[in-house]
Amino acid sequence: MSRLLLSLGSNKGSRVFNCIVAVHRLAHLCMGEVVKISPFYLTEPVGVPPQPWFINCTAELSIGLSPRELLRACQQVEAELGRTTKGDSSPRTIDIDILFYDQRVVDTSFLQIPHPRLHKRRFVLLPLYQIAPDYPHPTLGKRVSDLLKDREEDGVEEEVIRISTSVCQVVESSAIRGIVEEFDGLNGLK
Repeated sequence: MSRLLLSLGSNKGSRVFNCIVAVHRLAHLCMGEVVKISPFYLTEPVGVPPQPWFINCTAELSIGLSPRELLRACQQVEAELGRTTKGDSSPRTIDIDILFYDQRVVDTSFLQIPHPRLHKRRFVLLPLYQIAPDYPHPTLGKRVSDLLKDREEDGVEEEVIRISTSVCQVVESSAIRGIVEEFDGLNGLK
């Protein structure tokens, strides 16, 4: 099994719900398991037309898919949750970014791992630090904690507010299982 670190964001609909369902739906599609979900953060949109603030989090999963299969699974979950476009600046029900996939480096026209801008995004680094502070970036040669420190020292302001208090050591609780099963049933995915 491979260690996968993701960033998730939503600024449309039930934002926290969207992130939770996306993580668990992706784990199901990848025949893997959710290891951790970071605290949730409220993040001001930057460089886009006025729109609702994002809820952001990161998650660690243990999976057995190839990077290409993983990308397809991420795109499927985004579509299932109502994401209609990728790459525009409009509000979205869910956005899933692959941050790290073990220590693999992938650079193709359709997939880049590690995510090429993760070290420039405080809204990614803060929640990532909560679940993987010592994770080494395979091309920059720095740990997540060092990348976050660099970002905080560069003077760029991003409004990022922590709204939950702890890392979720995820277990397949009946509440989460019920939410995901209800989503699957409503969308004909069972």
